[in-house]
Amino acid sequence: MAKTATSTKSSAKTTTGTTTAGNKRRPARGGSGAERTGLQNAESGFRASPELSRNLQSVLVDLVELQIQGKQAHWNIVGTNFRDTHLQLDQIVHAARELGYMIAQRMRALHALHALPDGRSDTVAQTTTLPEFPQGEIDTTEAIDLITERLEAAVGTVRDVHDAVDEEDPTSADLLHEVLEQLEQLAWMVSAENRRPAKR
Repeated sequence: MAKTATSTKSSAKTTTGTTTAGNKRRPARGGSGAERTGLQNAESGFRASPELSRNLQSVLVDLVELQIQGKQAHWNIVGTNFRDTHLQLDQIVHAARELGYMIAQRMRALHALHALPDGRSDTVAQTTTLPEFPQGEIDTTEAIDLITERLEAAVGTVRDVHDAVDEEDPTSADLLHEVLEQLEQLAWMVSAENRRPAKR
């Protein structure tokens, strides 16, 4: 009886295949993948190019990662100005979540098979431009510098893709303006925590 269970388990593993190297997660099941429904095939109007989709996706993954890293810092900071920094990090998390949602919704609104937002953890980890956040407790002063660096990285991604997005779809570019405005304001406010007045 035990032998039968083992062989069944073994054959199931062979059938489903394996995930990427070093990843112990089970492969995804379900979902219709990249197939279009009849309604989608019947849609007309503006259709996003693969480049536009890739550009918006690059912004999305950085916003998702910023949200995750902001929460990691929020949970683990210690030190001077703890409460203020703790609350400020939550503001960043909230902004990243709302902005990411806005970009993902825009991608779904575009009439294109390839404009599908992908916020899965594996995808985000493999494609974000934000460096990995350190594990463990972290001093508030260091956390401010690390979060500022990550805000600026996300801003850099938006600026890198902005002109190409604007050329193809000014409406999507308008959303990028909003992302830039909020992230740059947050970067200024966070970085000010560690700054000193310039000498005259």
